[in-house]
Amino acid sequence: MSFCFDSCEVRIMTFLKNDPALKDRRRELRRNQTDAERAFWAKVRNKQLFGMKFFRQYSFGPYILDFYCPVRKLAVELDGGQHNLPEGREYDAERTNYLNAHGVEVVRFWNNEALGQMESVLACLELKIVSQKHNPSCPPLN
Repeated sequence: MSFCFDSCEVRIMTFLKNDPALKDRRRELRRNQTDAERAFWAKVRNKQLFGMKFFRQYSFGPYILDFYCPVRKLAVELDGGQHNLPEGREYDAERTNYLNAHGVEVVRFWNNEALGQMESVLACLELKIVSQKHNPSCPPLN
């Protein structure tokens, strides 16, 4: 559905979660996951992390999240080097603002953290999941 205001087309989002228009892209991302995504998924799939259900490549509004836990409204993003470029940081900030405005907390880790420091990554997520209140995002582990 679209509306036109002053030559500017605005699409009304009819699907906030898992928009069918993004289904093929989500499927492609699941088939071509990074090593970090594969390693992380092995630790959180089938409710392995405190009984919380995570989905991979879950779309929320116009964005596809790497991992999403709907019960906690928690998105986990595993980022490669392109996210450290100015345009990547700008895009990620815009994306995070959108998700935060819809009540979704975003936690980011570098791919190398997920591959080399998985226990620390999972410990950070444990704090998010078991705490009743939302804490500030865990900083990157460096």
